Amino acid sequence: VQLQASGGGLVQTGGSLRLSCVVSGRPSSSYAMGWFRQAPGKEREFVAAIKWSGGSSLHAGSVKGRFTISKDSAKNTVYLQMNSLKPEDTAVYYCAARTAWYAGTWSEGLMNYWGKGTEVTVSS
Repeated sequence: VQLQASGGGLVQTGGSLRLSCVVSGRPSSSYAMGWFRQAPGKEREFVAAIKWSGGSSLHAGSVKGRFTISKDSAKNTVYLQMNSLKPEDTAVYYCAARTAWYAGTWSEGLMNYWGKGTEVTVSS
């Protein structure tokens, strides 16, 4: 499985961005896709995840109500719609994949595949 994230950029506080992650390599329906982010000087943290077959998704508390993860299976693409952006959302955002859905607390160590990041900067 290969992952290619895009859509980052510079946006003002309160603005919106949509990140895309193109998935290649025919992931199994059991797979789960996730978004993580890493701010300068901080550890990589979980943002959101979605089951590749659909039906389950979850979001970190810090983004719940502002960010929404979704997928388009026909386009093999996972999206992260980010609204009401704040300066603390500034980070490099990574798309990642796991071979199965996980019902516990997500962390970067759970993921099997990673794409290169896309940078998001929110100006105050």
